Amino acid sequence: MSVMERLDGPLDIPMSVFPNAGLADYVDGEYVYGATPAYFGECAVTFADLGSRLIGGCCGTTPEHIAATARALAEYVPASLTEGRSLPAVRESIQVLEREQDNGGYRLTGNNPNIVELVKERHTVIVELDPPRDLDTSKFMEGAAALKKAGIDALTLADNSLAVTRMSNMALGLRVQSELGLRPLIHIACRDRNLIGTQSHMMGFDALGIDHVLAVTGDPARFGDLPGASSVYDLTSFEIIRMIKQLNEGIAFSGKPLKHRANFVIGAAFNPNVKHLNKAVERLEKKIASGADYIMTQPVYDPELIVAIREATAHLDIPIFLGIMPLASGKNAEYLHNEVPGITLSETVRKRMEGLQGAEGRAMGVEIAKELLDTAMQHFNGIYLMTPFMFYEMTVALTNYVHEKSMHGASHLSRS
Repeated sequence: MSVMERLDGPLDIPMSVFPNAGLADYVDGEYVYGATPAYFGECAVTFADLGSRLIGGCCGTTPEHIAATARALAEYVPASLTEGRSLPAVRESIQVLEREQDNGGYRLTGNNPNIVELVKERHTVIVELDPPRDLDTSKFMEGAAALKKAGIDALTLADNSLAVTRMSNMALGLRVQSELGLRPLIHIACRDRNLIGTQSHMMGFDALGIDHVLAVTGDPARFGDLPGASSVYDLTSFEIIRMIKQLNEGIAFSGKPLKHRANFVIGAAFNPNVKHLNKAVERLEKKIASGADYIMTQPVYDPELIVAIREATAHLDIPIFLGIMPLASGKNAEYLHNEVPGITLSETVRKRMEGLQGAEGRAMGVEIAKELLDTAMQHFNGIYLMTPFMFYEMTVALTNYVHEKSMHGASHLSRS
């Protein structure tokens, strides 16, 4: 749908679309698609409004999805293609990032407490900012600088999330560390590198002084922007945690000594948006047994689930960073709920976001996120904020909210 929305000018030819039923999730050896037939039918109307005249379905669609599409379009009267359509122009205001020049930049040293040490003492904020899909880093660095000023404890960078090609998080991690003095926390996906490449990659991080990482499986390459690419998966998330931890003992993946010990602080991902939370916790326990030092969750949009997560993980002795991602619009909310694996929105949140867009949508998204933080900060010292669509002003506002709430008497927890 986003491709059609970016087409500019009048369209005088019919188009056909064959969307997937959302993005695939890999569960128990099978690919599972989250978009319901009802949601698929709603999207079909939008496709028709954008000029599609032949609408079908690809991966994950069922007879029920096609039937819902037929019902949704049963009385649809398409506009003349020659009338064209006007699309809102998307324009970003790019400002030049100014910083004080230094003699060679920053390098974080072992004298700085790591996030596991920090979160035991106070509320600690990690913010995710996606690397760009193109070669322009100005907006990213502008956002990183604003988040640094807001007082975040680490900037986390995904590793081509959703299998969409982005700039190397290693390169940008080094820039935010050396130019801004901001701790990078780098995601490492099992999808893109074999055993050789993964160890080489980790050795490079050690050489750069980047020691905070998050081990993830990674979305299958076939569902990204380069569907012909191969998914490697030499390692599972359990194995990559164990083998990175092995580097801390000065031992290579092959078992040979390395003449030096790394100092990686290794995180693991946790998806609590599941039907059986206890099963997800059991999987999490295996990651901890493999050597994980801390946990970062998928975004949560239900205060009751936040409490349930706390209760279900009370026996674990490593910190958990509770994930919160502010919604940018009603459309964004529906997309996340229906198409992105691992994310579920409550009906209340979806209704509050319904129909909102632009500044109004972002304002409501921040308001909802603040309400979630009110609950999260009572139960977790670790806060993990995700920035939607490079709207870093939203996560700056939420970072400030965490600090203000902490200063005004938010309860101190001995464990996150």
